[in-house]
Amino acid sequence: MKMIRTIAMALCGLAALSCAAQEEAPVVLGDEQFDVYMPLLEGQRVAIFSNQTGLVGGGEEHILDALLAKGVNVTAIFSPEHGFRDLADDGSHVGDSVEPLTGVPILSLYGGAGGMRPTDESMDMFDVLIVDIQDVGLRFYTYYITMCHLMDACGAKGKHVLLLDRPNPNGHYVDGPTLDMSLKSGVGHLPIPAVHGLTLGELALMAQGEKWLNEGNDCKLTVVPCKNYTHHTLYELPVRPSPNLPNMQAIYLYPALCPFEGTVVSLGRGTDKPFQQYGHPALNVKYSYSFTPESVKGSTHPPLLGQECFGVDLSQMPKEEIFKRGMDLSYVIDAYTCLKEQGMEMGFFRRFFDLLLGQRYVREMIEEGATADEIKARWQPDVEAFLVARKPYLLYEE
Repeated sequence: MKMIRTIAMALCGLAALSCAAQEEAPVVLGDEQFDVYMPLLEGQRVAIFSNQTGLVGGGEEHILDALLAKGVNVTAIFSPEHGFRDLADDGSHVGDSVEPLTGVPILSLYGGAGGMRPTDESMDMFDVLIVDIQDVGLRFYTYYITMCHLMDACGAKGKHVLLLDRPNPNGHYVDGPTLDMSLKSGVGHLPIPAVHGLTLGELALMAQGEKWLNEGNDCKLTVVPCKNYTHHTLYELPVRPSPNLPNMQAIYLYPALCPFEGTVVSLGRGTDKPFQQYGHPALNVKYSYSFTPESVKGSTHPPLLGQECFGVDLSQMPKEEIFKRGMDLSYVIDAYTCLKEQGMEMGFFRRFFDLLLGQRYVREMIEEGATADEIKARWQPDVEAFLVARKPYLLYEE
C-alpha cells in the first residue's frame, strides 16, 4: 500500500500547491497526462473501463479514440450501467456488443455475459486496465461498484489497474449514513457515508488499503491524480454522467433527492427536471406546483407515469443553499408527513429505501417523527470517524 500511495503522490505534482494558486489554474485531468502514463502501456494489451464521460480533459476526444490514435493496443472495453457511448435507462440491462466506430469489443458489466462482474474469458483479453470515468461522489451511484468488481478480478488475475483520476463534483463535503454491510447491494458496496467526498482515485486507494476488496487479491494500482484540484474546487462536468443527471443542479441535489427512489414519490424522472423536483398526486392538498412524468429517452418507464404530481420545484435553488443543506432529508420527511396526514403512509417506503440509505434507522426515525436535523445528528459520529480514516488516502488538499 505504501508503494502504491508513493507512486500516486509522486504523480500528483501541482496538487501540493496552495488552494489560492490552484483556483487560478485550470484543473488538469488524469487522462490528459499522457507523458505520465503512456510508458506504462508500451507492449501491453489494454482494456478500458469508461463510458460517454471519458472525454480527454473534458474536451471532444474520447480516451478510446485518443489511445488508438497513439497506437495503443486496446483489446476490450468494459462498460458500466447505461452503456458505453449511448445512455441507456437507469437500471436497464445492456448486453455485450462491438464498438461501432472502432470495432473494439464492449463487455457490459450491467447485463452482459458476466452480469456485474467480468468473466474469466474477458480477464484474459488484457494486461492493463485503464479506468477513466466520471463519478459524482455518492455511495449509491453505481460506477464505483463496477470499478471495485474490476479491481477484485484484476487482483485475482495479476492485472495492473491504471486509474486516470477526475474531480468529484460533490467532493467538497462528507455527509449521510455509513453503510451497514448487512445492507450491501447493487447500490451500496463499501462501508462509507452516502456522500463520501472522495475522487475515484482516492476511493480506490482507500478500498484497497482498508482491505474492503477481496482480501489477498490486491491488484497493482497506479493512480494518475488531477493537477490544480482540491476538495473545494467546484468542477462543472462537461457531459452528463448518466441520463437523469442532466446538469449541475441535479448533481448537487442528487444526495438529497435520490432517497425518493425508495418511496412512492416521483423525483422528476420522465420530465425535463429529473432530480430537481419531487411530487405525488396526493400532495395536491399542500402544493399547487405540478408536473407529469412521461416516457422519454433515458426514462421510458418513470414512476407515476402519466399522473399529475404535485410538489416542490428545486431547480432554481441557489447552489450555496444546496451545499449548506447537504444530504437533506427534509424533502422526504415533508412528503411522508403530508401523506401520513391523509392516512396514506402505508407503503410509502419500499425496501429499496433502506438499501439506498444504507441504514434501517433512517426510515425508522422518519416513521417515528424525527426531524432531518435529528437524523443527521445520529450519523454525524460516523461521518467524523470516516473523515479521520480517509486521511491517509487523500490525494488532494481538504
